[in-house]
Amino acid sequence: MRLWSMEVFRSNPWSCLREGKFRLLLSFVKAALHGTAIGQIDLERTVRDIVHKAFWDCLETQFSEDPPVYDHAIILLGEIKEALFSFLLPGHTRLRNQINEVLDLELIKQEAENRVLDIPKLANFTIGMMGTLCAPARDEEVRKLRDIKEPVPLFRAIFAVLDLMKLDMANFAISSIRPHLMQQSVEYERKKFQDFFDKQPNSLESVTSWLQESAADLTAKDSAAASSGSLCPISVLNHAYIRLLTWDHESKAFPETVVMDQIRFQEMKLEVTQITLLGTLLLIIQNSTSPSVTSNTAFMDRMKSIIRLLLEGVGSPSVSTEEALATVGEKICVELSSYLSQHGATPFSTEREESLKGQIRTAATPSNQIYRLIDSRIQTFLLSYLSAANQRSVPALPGGLSQIQKELEEIGVKFARLVNYNKMVFSPYYDSILSTILNKQEAQP
Repeated sequence: MRLWSMEVFRSNPWSCLREGKFRLLLSFVKAALHGTAIGQIDLERTVRDIVHKAFWDCLETQFSEDPPVYDHAIILLGEIKEALFSFLLPGHTRLRNQINEVLDLELIKQEAENRVLDIPKLANFTIGMMGTLCAPARDEEVRKLRDIKEPVPLFRAIFAVLDLMKLDMANFAISSIRPHLMQQSVEYERKKFQDFFDKQPNSLESVTSWLQESAADLTAKDSAAASSGSLCPISVLNHAYIRLLTWDHESKAFPETVVMDQIRFQEMKLEVTQITLLGTLLLIIQNSTSPSVTSNTAFMDRMKSIIRLLLEGVGSPSVSTEEALATVGEKICVELSSYLSQHGATPFSTEREESLKGQIRTAATPSNQIYRLIDSRIQTFLLSYLSAANQRSVPALPGGLSQIQKELEEIGVKFARLVNYNKMVFSPYYDSILSTILNKQEAQP
């Protein structure tokens, strides 16, 4: 009688399945997971990984036998055949016939029984067919398969690439129907909002105030528009979206048409605040140190990473901006001192170090000129993202923002996608409200 234990299971988990010990397998899995906090484990993934490892270990054992046993290899070839079929279009008759002819499972079973099964030949055919059917982006992965000579690693690699090809196919299908899904989503959301609006006719008060304030703000900033008494509706709407990134969520009602995305706008506001501070601090460092320091890309990248980490959560109620900036100031001075010492440069004097810490501590104050400059240029950049006809082309980056270009482009893409979808849903309401607001402005003497 075989003695079963956790050690036996870990060393050869496939034996549990092979001998029908399914309850035992489950009990071992539960035992392995026992004591782990809920939410920290993915039971499905754990079981899958255990069973997969057991399967590949068993396949390795079968190939090592004399003569080799091909039971599991034939199962894999059948799955490969089905996977290749899934990539074919209705018109791919010739390719379908080739796959049926070479991966004929009945013939493969007979060859295995007669000990004449040529696994490398079948693998080469599979790789060639994958190269024919895969997207150009997968050519390199398919090419690397030919460098693998051992059967088990080769089978594993083939299935890994097949999974990528399936993902490519799914992404292609999604991209093909995305416009239809988008249109359906827009119509559905607009209908639901219209139903709500019909029951509460005065439900656009916050939206109207939001757009009125944006028009007034834009008129005050744009002297040409103020003198002519005319504003572009698109400019007013885009400016209104930018104002959502500085919205006071605690004391001011969020506009009704964007309330479903309020959490996302809050997250973006937090992210923009941190990016603005990051750009401000990097510019302060640049102005406070010599070009030999700021021209060292590796050092500045390290400083940027440290600052980003220390600014995490800044802008939220749970994190004190003053304390975070004080910590940043201390860390920056330590890093600068270490760098100057390593490169034989003159160290910072106590006065200079205190001056730098003081600039960092006040970096987020409304009166800070550098912060206001960075904030204004970031808003200009995001506004240009909304104004760009083609979102695939990145707008020109304003001066002084090159060190945070990557972060700005990422937030710009997210912001533009969110705004453009909102425009698609609620443009009829915006057009009506803006028409009334701008007509009143033009009528004023």
